Amino acid sequence: MTDKTLAVFENYKIRRYYDEKTETWYFSVVDVVEALSGSINPTDYLKKLRKRDIELGDYLGTNCPQVEMVTETGKKRNQQAAGTSSG
Repeated sequence: MTDKTLAVFENYKIRRYYDEKTETWYFSVVDVVEALSGSINPTDYLKKLRKRDIELGDYLGTNCPQVEMVTETGKKRNQQAAGTSSG
């Protein structure tokens, strides 16, 4: 079963996806940034953060795969996602 339901963190909706092959949950990076920063434009916030911190940008680009998730408008889009492992 592939679960694409939302997780809720302090009233913020965070899109998630469960990969059955690797048995890993993936969470939308932009949604997590919004929940943690409270930014009204988390996509721009993340872009600026990645520009300011090259190491973070490299890490996200290498370790955060693109995963198909449903947007608020109901369209499927690839979203940068992070797993729960610290590796």
